[in-house]
Amino acid sequence: MLRFRDGDAAAFDELYRRHRPGLYRYFIRQTGSAPLAEELYQDVWMKLIRAKDRYEVRAKFTTYLYHMAHNRLIDYYRRKSPELANSFVDEDGESLWEQMPEDATHEPDQVVERQFKMEELKQAIDTLPEAQKEAFLMREEAGMSLDEIAEATGVNRETAKSRLRYAVAKLRKMLEGLEEEE
Repeated sequence: MLRFRDGDAAAFDELYRRHRPGLYRYFIRQTGSAPLAEELYQDVWMKLIRAKDRYEVRAKFTTYLYHMAHNRLIDYYRRKSPELANSFVDEDGESLWEQMPEDATHEPDQVVERQFKMEELKQAIDTLPEAQKEAFLMREEAGMSLDEIAEATGVNRETAKSRLRYAVAKLRKMLEGLEEEE
C-alpha cells in the first residue's frame, strides 16, 4: 500500500490480486446477495483508491482493508436496517473450515458429501448474529488475528474474542445437530 500511495500503480494491482477473493467472499457471505456484495466490494476498492494519499501504516494492510469493508457494511445497514447495524456495534478460536474433511480422493460420493457439508456450514454461518458472523468471516476468510478483527471492527480484543468464540460454539452445535439427524 505504501508503494501504491507513492505512485506505483502496479502495487495496486498486487493488492487487488491478493485481497480480491477474500474481500468479495466476506461481502457475499455477509449480505447473501451477489449484486449487493459486488456494489459494496467495488465501493471499498474505490474508497481505497481515493484514500491512498492519506494512508499511514497503523496496522497490517488486511486490517485496514477490512476496517473499510466493515464501515461500508455498517453504512449500508444503517440506511436499510438500523437495528441490524446496531447489532454490529452493541453485541458483545478454532477453525471450523479445517474440520471439514479433505477430499483426498475424487470419488463422486466423497465429492458430493464434501459439497453437502460445506453447504451446511454456509447455511449455519448465515444464521449467526451479524457481529459474530463478521468476526468468524474475518478470521476464516482473511486469516485475521483477534487484534486485527478488533481493530477492523472498532471493538476491544475481548469483544472480538467473545464474538468469535460464540460464533464457533454456535456453528459446532448446529453442525453436530445436523450429524445427529443423519
